[in-house]
Amino acid sequence: MSSYYGAAHRALQDEFDARRLADLMEGGVMHAEFASHEIDFIQSRDMFFLATIDPSGRPTVSYKGGATGFVRVVGPSALVFPWYDGNGMFYSAGNLVETANVGLLFIDFLRPNRLRVQGAAAISREPALLATYPGAQFLVSVTVESVWVNCPRYIHAYQKIADSKYLPDSGGDAPLPGWKRLDLAQEALTPKDRAAVDAAGGVIDLDAYGDLISKGEG
Repeated sequence: MSSYYGAAHRALQDEFDARRLADLMEGGVMHAEFASHEIDFIQSRDMFFLATIDPSGRPTVSYKGGATGFVRVVGPSALVFPWYDGNGMFYSAGNLVETANVGLLFIDFLRPNRLRVQGAAAISREPALLATYPGAQFLVSVTVESVWVNCPRYIHAYQKIADSKYLPDSGGDAPLPGWKRLDLAQEALTPKDRAAVDAAGGVIDLDAYGDLISKGEG
């Protein structure tokens, strides 16, 4: 009896004569505790993709980026990452509060490699740890259920040019994103953000925002 595969998985595995490989993955590759090289790999990343499930059962995937090492392995089967200011939806965060189940995909685009992590997530506001992430609104802690290396053969090779200029600095401050200057967003902004809009040059329309996007300042 498999913990991972259902009837649809088995049907496809049998169609392509892959059941033996699938069983090898489940029995010999998937594991619940991080190996030392996996810890090093995760803590050398500056981004990952986060999959969550909403209350209606719909999946979604979001990109999470930060300074190198912003995801920390804090136990044999536990990791933590910060939640920074976004568009105010808290869509993925709300999903993980509602349904807990998450998937994380870590990729190295320079030396093609990827690692998959699945587990149960929860919001954490542990003061001592939160203080080590300037600018974070809260932390997400993940209790890991399974970890496995994913075949890297189809990863295209890219090299990073620079860190995002929007990463919070050591004091937790970050530049105002251009979209917060949009006229249609003003009524929804916090007083702090509206003051930042004034300081950044004021409100703009969609055409001006398009110009910002073209400059990578959206």
